Amino acid sequence: MSFKENRMRQPGWVLSLLFSSVLAHAAQADTLDAIRNRGQLIWGADSEGGGPYVYPDPANPRRMTGFEAELANSLAAELRVKSRFFQGPWQNLPALLATGQIDIVLNGYELTPARAGRMEHTRPYYIYQLVLLGRRDNPRLKSWGDLHRREPGQPKLKIGVLEASGAHAYLNEHFSNNVEIVVYEGTTDAMREVETDKLDATLADLPAVNFYRDRFAGLVAVGEPVGRGYYVIFARRGDKALRDALDTALEKLLASGQLERLYKKFNMWTEPQQELISLAGRSDADLGVRATELRGWAAIRSRGRLLVEAAGMTILLACVSMPLAMALGLIVALGRMYGPAPLRWALIAYIEILRGTPLMLQLFVIFFLLPEVGLAIPALYAAIAGLAINYSAYEAEIYRAGLQAVPRGQMEAALALGMSSWLALRRIIIPQAIRIVVPPVTNDFIAMFKDTSVCSVITVMELTKQYSVQRNDTGATLELAALTALLYLLMSIPLARLASLLERRLARQTKHRP
Repeated sequence: MSFKENRMRQPGWVLSLLFSSVLAHAAQADTLDAIRNRGQLIWGADSEGGGPYVYPDPANPRRMTGFEAELANSLAAELRVKSRFFQGPWQNLPALLATGQIDIVLNGYELTPARAGRMEHTRPYYIYQLVLLGRRDNPRLKSWGDLHRREPGQPKLKIGVLEASGAHAYLNEHFSNNVEIVVYEGTTDAMREVETDKLDATLADLPAVNFYRDRFAGLVAVGEPVGRGYYVIFARRGDKALRDALDTALEKLLASGQLERLYKKFNMWTEPQQELISLAGRSDADLGVRATELRGWAAIRSRGRLLVEAAGMTILLACVSMPLAMALGLIVALGRMYGPAPLRWALIAYIEILRGTPLMLQLFVIFFLLPEVGLAIPALYAAIAGLAINYSAYEAEIYRAGLQAVPRGQMEAALALGMSSWLALRRIIIPQAIRIVVPPVTNDFIAMFKDTSVCSVITVMELTKQYSVQRNDTGATLELAALTALLYLLMSIPLARLASLLERRLARQTKHRP
């Protein structure tokens, strides 16, 4: 670059830097000012299975209670505003924060390098530990050392964790090669799966373990608590004024003993909490956390392989479920059209129930409720069954329309030639109906590739779920989203091309048929 070109570009760079500095300074004050102007501190949390953090008050389910609900009220009072709870999925709270829908994340969020690298955070307000919970009668798991031991031919121990949690990170760091890590969207979901023998154990934070101890009385702690870490409040990057105001409020609550009384009220006060006062002013390095941020091509190079592997699971789910759905749908359509009256009414009810209830609810019934009556189905098989059964209702209606589109005279001619009804269906009617339904069935096949993402609610690590996990771990939302979208396109476009090819071929066959 010449000296003249550099001189011409320099003012632009200077103005950009000055503009960025002004925006950053404004951002530091704007959120705190906005909170005071509106008179509300909006804090994001997930009340689903959220005890003792935040959960519906048994006396008034419309009202949230829990130690963090009361902490939010106390912090808001220190800022001279009121607190307002905002419900959001636990793993997506940072995304809600980035969109500006909430002011802070206050929900047992652990201080991790990735989070410290992309958000502002307060001083620690709680020191947590992790507890391994297993069944009393599990002979394979009596101590932490059993996680490293496995007899030849034995499967890996299955350990459930909350997605994007400190427990998830701890298992990945220390036991990823020795155990099978199963990711859940709720702490209590994993505890229930241990009780029903789908999991060998779950790793959860000590406050949650103490809170749900009575509900899951069949579970016991394995070994001593491990993995000490810190809960902090997160704010958007640049919201330093808000962060400092919250730090000041936390220090007042600690000094007055109000925080200790709050923790004792919810059976959360432990010996490590005595160190909270001494953590004021500590840097991330002092807390053993080194802020990191994985963005751009580095994020794609680091996590892209995991997304590609998860795309393989998506392909497996769709390619196994769709043929089953097509076969079952054809049987249902034939039974509805040609079966006896009681069968027809039963199949109509089958179709309407499946079309009238969400796929997610059906997966929940298969995976979470059936084990309550003694029928536990592994996640992969439950996902395949759920997709196949759900889509069979839609395929049945498509096949019924195709069967009705075949002229009635075709059946009459076949019967006149001495064919039985079922032989005529198999040789004459069904082949013609299949030609008619190829386009809508192919469209459903393409749609199923996207609907496999719903299977993440029953712990299947398909493409969308893996994206969610890696996005939370790295903060590289846009980069990984672009790669995920590209992978879905690469799976869908060949199917669309195949559908067009089949349509043209069938059209030619029909045109030249005598």
